Amino acid sequence: MGIAEKLKAARIALKWTLELASERSEIGVSTLSEFENGRREPRLAQLKQLAKTYHRSISSFLDEEPTPVPCVLWRQRPESPSAEELQATLIEFADKYRTLEALCDQHFVLELPSVSAAQDTFNYPTAASLARRVRNELGLGDRPGQTLLRVLEEVCNVKVFHLEFEPSGSAACTLSDQFGAAVLLNSKNVRWRRNFDLAHELFHLLTWRVFRHDAVGPTDQPSEQEEKLATCFARNLLMPEEVFREAVDAIRRDSGKMGFDDLFEVAREFDVSVEAVVWQIGFVYNIASEKLQPTVNKLREQAGLWDVRERDVPPRRPLRFEALARQALRRGLISTGRYAEYVGISRRDAMKLVEQDATEDVQVEVTHP
Repeated sequence: MGIAEKLKAARIALKWTLELASERSEIGVSTLSEFENGRREPRLAQLKQLAKTYHRSISSFLDEEPTPVPCVLWRQRPESPSAEELQATLIEFADKYRTLEALCDQHFVLELPSVSAAQDTFNYPTAASLARRVRNELGLGDRPGQTLLRVLEEVCNVKVFHLEFEPSGSAACTLSDQFGAAVLLNSKNVRWRRNFDLAHELFHLLTWRVFRHDAVGPTDQPSEQEEKLATCFARNLLMPEEVFREAVDAIRRDSGKMGFDDLFEVAREFDVSVEAVVWQIGFVYNIASEKLQPTVNKLREQAGLWDVRERDVPPRRPLRFEALARQALRRGLISTGRYAEYVGISRRDAMKLVEQDATEDVQVEVTHP
């Protein structure tokens, strides 16, 4: 496949028209058409611009063999072409992360608990049991919501990114021999909702080879049953039954009823949403979902007000990603322009960092006593 075919395939993969590609790349429609039809070859500067626009590496257009595109699994997949661009961005970020690890000679492998089970026998008790095992093996403690993100990033080497997109209930993950595991969370969501989404996506990563062994194509969506299993796993991981029961029993009133403030206190303790707490109460105390649904509906509006008050904005890229990029820049492994592209800042701001780093580096001598 030549450059012309690869350029066309990259655009089509994003579900973009020539007009939209022209608008994004600032290269004329007729010029793009000539590139794709093989009438003209792009100059190196134009090829770099198109690689950036299409969220691809320039080598993907120059290498003889086509680069395989990892499958991205969606929870509530956004509409096209937004979904396709988000997928491409997730893979682009994960690839850049892997590149920085290689440049800085930090070759970390994915460290997630192994799961071997048959798809047709994977049920709710299996998902709950897996949650307990993962919590213990990863040392997440009694309230995993407070440590899950950091442990997955720093211990398990899962690459977690945050972007703004719709619908707000959406999240995605991918698993690749190329860069390991990557997760995309919605930065518009509050922290405790992102916690649940992260635990949900963790289930899909753990069971990827159970449910995705025959996945074909750049995107996939789980079945309704698989999503229910993922929710069961996330609920049991973030709110371990024994600890959760103790927390609820300690705060509920003599009447056995809990008001919003009580529910919010439990939600705050486990770093999850109030709605998740209500549903977990149902499972732990064997209360039918039909009885809980009216309560959940009433709580949603009130809980939404708290979501606004407690909103925070997570970084798009993991802190370790930015630390590796800074290290690569300081050691002369990447240019200022490439650093600016990797961390999403202007070249001018990148130059300021270079000027700051021109002074002698502070060092601490560590010796054995």
